[in-house]
Amino acid sequence: MTAEIIDGKAFAAKLRERVATHVPDFVAAVGRKPGLAVVLVGEDPASQVYVGSKGKATVAAGMESFEHRLPDTTSEDDLIALVEKLNADDAVDGILVQLPLPDHVDDKAVIAAIDPAKDVDGFHVVNAGRLAVGEDALVPCTPLGCLMLLKDKLGDLSGLDAIVVGRSNIVGKPMAQLLLRENCTVTLAHSRTRDLPDVVRRADIVVAAVGRAEMVKGDWLKPGAVVIDVGINRLPPAEEGKKGKLVGDVAFAEADHVKAITPVPGGVGPMTIAVLLRNTLVAARARAGLDPVAGL
Repeated sequence: MTAEIIDGKAFAAKLRERVATHVPDFVAAVGRKPGLAVVLVGEDPASQVYVGSKGKATVAAGMESFEHRLPDTTSEDDLIALVEKLNADDAVDGILVQLPLPDHVDDKAVIAAIDPAKDVDGFHVVNAGRLAVGEDALVPCTPLGCLMLLKDKLGDLSGLDAIVVGRSNIVGKPMAQLLLRENCTVTLAHSRTRDLPDVVRRADIVVAAVGRAEMVKGDWLKPGAVVIDVGINRLPPAEEGKKGKLVGDVAFAEADHVKAITPVPGGVGPMTIAVLLRNTLVAARARAGLDPVAGL
């Protein structure tokens, strides 16, 4: 068996197109474009690139992009004051504070300050709680993107055994909740899980989100499983002066026997921004009292 490569880049492009087709309806009904505000504190190069990509994608989808780039000396109080200002701004439907924040800023306090109705990252405890009890919520972008790829590949997920390796609030926990909502039997594994390879071998669906390069080996995966690799890790460079290879949390070259697998890069990564645009439109319509878009 040769594993099918799940093309997250192509799926994400179609999702962005679908979102863009619904923006004119919102503009006609409300009289303005949906607005996304992104806040970046500091000059982390990866975060700067990511924020720039989000801004370009937002504008390409016909939405308003509001970028706030602050120095890394910005105080927690000043950052929360900006968040509160964005909460009160009717032109802003979604607020995203780029993580990580400088060490002197409590990211939990900043996230808690975001209006849950504008929390397009889905990190606020209100949205996390709504997801946990099965109510409508703004869901974190990466796990929702993973679920979209899984449903596109497998259709109905009911009754399938799924394992999520990694228990972060950003990916692991919400991913497990989403899979439970789809009637999977879910195991949430982590560094303390006993006999982890044997636990993974039982799974029809494997979501690897642990942040360790190629930790999940090929012989951990059963034939016919579908593997979603959330990890993105840079290996040490083979030669001085060159960047090391990007790899996921799964030993990709050892996974030929699975049914399908996401590559790194080009798998889950592109889905995150596409789902962010989706969440912004969902938030904008909800704030305007408009019905949700079916199938989005």
